[in-house]
Formats: sequence, structure tokens, C-alpha cells
Amino acid sequence: MASDRGTLPRTGGVSVDQQPPWGEPTLPAGRRMPSAPRERKPLLAVVALMLILVGGAGAGLLVLRSGQKAAAVEVSQQVNVGQQFTAQDLTEVQVPSTGLSYVPWNEAGQVLNFVAKTTILPGTLLTNSMFTTSANSLAGKDRVGIALKAGTMPLTLEAGDQVELYALARSDACQTVPNSVVEPDAQVLAVSSTGAGSALITVAVSPGTAGQLLCASAAGTLGAVLLPGGSG
Repeated sequence: MASDRGTLPRTGGVSVDQQPPWGEPTLPAGRRMPSAPRERKPLLAVVALMLILVGGAGAGLLVLRSGQKAAAVEVSQQVNVGQQFTAQDLTEVQVPSTGLSYVPWNEAGQVLNFVAKTTILPGTLLTNSMFTTSANSLAGKDRVGIALKAGTMPLTLEAGDQVELYALARSDACQTVPNSVVEPDAQVLAVSSTGAGSALITVAVSPGTAGQLLCASAAGTLGAVLLPGGSG
């Protein structure tokens, strides 16, 4: 009788139960899982390119403009407040053509018809805010310093303004009556605050009213009203 052992396969001493399990199937080398095709966006690429071109053009324009110069008026020697400009006070300088406020050199001749609104130091680039009314309007007028108390003057009073000066109280010594106009059109040349709303101001007035103004100022009975459109 043949033995059943002869029909079993030879496993080299390893039983069937001990054989390693089959490995997972693998894809052939060089093959990958299929992926979705990339979506191309030509419109976004065009927009990006346009932005780059615009940015480059803008930067180039700024470089070109920064190198451009223009002739301007510079003060060559000190000009005091209320002083008329002369040709010796002005000199020509080259400044950037953009980004600055200045008086062009071709208008220097017109500046000679005006007076300094404030004291201007040498080397200052002249602007329109530094000078005021025609010097001819100050011809024959006295320059007087007066004191104004808080509440008797505008808080925004500044050099170049035109004001009307009032006597606020009667004074036999000053020859004034209450609420009377002493000077109808005074040119403010300088303003110096003394605190608490009070100020010392320099005005150009007619010689006939200078004495009354000084007297009323000393008595503390003087007031100033800003005239419409009177600012320089």
C-alpha cells in the first residue's frame, strides 16, 4: 500500500502553513496613476504681464522727472517784514520741477512790487505765502505796534491781513468815543502772541491815526476786526 506521504509536495522542510503570504500586486515600472490635466489661464498671464509693464513704465517716468530742473527764486539776503523786495534780494536757483512750491524765476520781476509778509532769511526758497500786498499801498503810512487783549481780535489774525481798528471805550486823553473806528484799513505786518489769546501786532496805518491807536492800545481799549477778503 502506497503511503500518502509520497503525494505531498516537497517544501524543503517548510510546511504550507509557514509559507509567506503573497505580496500586493504592483504597477509596472515607469507607470503612474493618471492625473487631471492642468487648467491653463492665459488671461491671468496677460494681466500679470500688463501690470509688470505698467510698473516698469511708471518707475522709469519717476526717474526721468527726478532729473528735471526748473529755475526758481531764492532770497539771497535777509528781507524784514513789511520790507519791499529789491533785485539784490533775489537770486536764481535750480530746483526739482515737481514736488516743490516755489515762485518761478520768470516771475521775479513781479515780486519787486510786493513786501515781505514775514522776515525771510537768506537761502530761503520764495513761495507765494511769504509776500503780500503791493508796496505802493504802504507808501506814506506809519508802522505802529499795538497790543490787543483776548476777545478783541480774531484768533486767526496773521501777517498780510487787512483789519479795521476800533476804540472800544471813551477816552478824552485819546480823543476816542465808544465803538468808533480809529483806522478803517490797517495792514497787519507782524503778529506776536503773548499768550491767553492776547497779541502784539505791527500795523501800517495813516499818520493821522497813529497817535490815537497808540493811546487806545496803552489804555487797553483797542479792538481789531478782520476785513472780508483782507488776507494776503
